[in-house]
Amino acid sequence: MGLPTALLLRPPRLGAAGRGAAVKALTARQRQVLLLAANGNSNAAIGRRLGITPHSVTEVLSAAYRRLGAADRAQAVAIALAVGEIGVHQIHIPDEQREAAA
Repeated sequence: MGLPTALLLRPPRLGAAGRGAAVKALTARQRQVLLLAANGNSNAAIGRRLGITPHSVTEVLSAAYRRLGAADRAQAVAIALAVGEIGVHQIHIPDEQREAAA
């Protein structure tokens, strides 16, 4: 079961870091790292998967937050979903969470 359509269409509420700031497009690397974060991966796990250090992951995510005007990881994912940088179909919900929500 997905999110209600109203939630998907509602523009994001931007935190203090993003008020009045235009959302800038993410780089391919920023999108890749943010998508892995959106799927529940830690910075260390993202780094292992991409062959980069956890510090590099933090730097890439920080740059993505600035481009999106996001204050944190969750808000960055929400904004990226709202503006089409990542798609709902790219977020994988583990079976046990899906069953618990049903």
